[in-house]
Amino acid sequence: MCESTKITRRDFVKKTVAAAAALTIVPRAVLGGQGFTAPSDELTNAVIGVGGMGRGHLRYEGARLLAVCDVDRHHLAQALEMAGPGVKGYTDFREVLERPDIDIVHIPTPPQWHALISIAAAEAGKDIWCEKPMTRTIGEGQKVVDAVRRNGRIFRINTWFRFRSIYYGFGTPVKPIKKVVESGLLGWPLTATVSGVTGFNWKFYWSGKTFLPPQVVPRELDYDMWLGPAPYKPYHPHRVHGTFRGYWDYDGGGLGDMGMHYLDPVQYLLDKDHTSPVRIEADCPQQHPDACTSWRRIELTYEDGCRIVLDGENRDKRAPFLQGPGGSLYRGMRSDIPGLEKKLPSLPDPVPQMTDFHRAVRTRTKFALNEQNAHRSCTLVNLAKIAVRLGRPLKFDPEKQRFLGDQEANRLIHQPMRAPWHM
Repeated sequence: MCESTKITRRDFVKKTVAAAAALTIVPRAVLGGQGFTAPSDELTNAVIGVGGMGRGHLRYEGARLLAVCDVDRHHLAQALEMAGPGVKGYTDFREVLERPDIDIVHIPTPPQWHALISIAAAEAGKDIWCEKPMTRTIGEGQKVVDAVRRNGRIFRINTWFRFRSIYYGFGTPVKPIKKVVESGLLGWPLTATVSGVTGFNWKFYWSGKTFLPPQVVPRELDYDMWLGPAPYKPYHPHRVHGTFRGYWDYDGGGLGDMGMHYLDPVQYLLDKDHTSPVRIEADCPQQHPDACTSWRRIELTYEDGCRIVLDGENRDKRAPFLQGPGGSLYRGMRSDIPGLEKKLPSLPDPVPQMTDFHRAVRTRTKFALNEQNAHRSCTLVNLAKIAVRLGRPLKFDPEKQRFLGDQEANRLIHQPMRAPWHM
């Protein structure tokens, strides 16, 4: 039913050492001579990581599925049954990347794998559709941005509220909010408050467990490959699959899981796609070194005075979503600005964005949520995570992407990977 790969430890190391050579295979998109996919060609894709999220994305308009990959053979078998004939199954993502007939790689793995697979895919000439969070660390994000740029690839992060759908809990799309911000009616600088009122507490208490007793690894799971670059910890079912989000080694609790969905639109509204906050403060209990726990409040402040407030405990139920010296904007576009409802239709629309990923791939046009602005919105998440883990205020240089005078915080920017994995 599926084509799988059984590798010994020796083969595993040999394959890793040879990865750079393996990824020099010329992709189908390059065979035309210019690195473009002809508009008449059918785009093809593979999904690497077919747990719950991955199986939910086996079919989407614009590309034909050729391959699925997972280190859990049960997940792989389920995905192959859903995908139907003509789709091959793999347990090693590198074999997927070696196929020259695949144009796009979708990466819904746990976050400790996002950077490594994105970089390998870029080096293999694939375009990339990556799940949030983009990367587990700031340093990994820097490496992904560089790899996508060097290899001329098209990158999409799978958050979308800045350009479509109703923004979580807010009762309206982002477009009319952006129109109000760009009009200047709210004034400047702005404070954006993301709280339980707007739905942020949906996964707020997604925490890990401590003192997990080691258990026998299920036969269907390649746990060593599941861990990948993450530090070795004895197997326990709460570490893997849906509940992995509660552990620092793989994600960052509810903040890591949903943070980009909530914070990327705020970054866009504040016109901060090119920069990051300079000061981060977190009000939270002392964190466990392994298991994520909850936090109360996080504030991220930009150099110009704009602020993002994450009100995890929903303390201020009356706080506006956006507040400036000229007025405030609340859930559902309610405002204290006189006559805003009548003014809104006449306000200029935001600059158009490329929001069709497959068209972006065909035309080699940067997607609306690409590696650069996605890295900045993921940096918001990672800055908040680091402040929570360390439990103290932090100062950050958005140009150098380094903390000021805090070596412990800087060590969390570039965290070591478990051998033989490295970037």
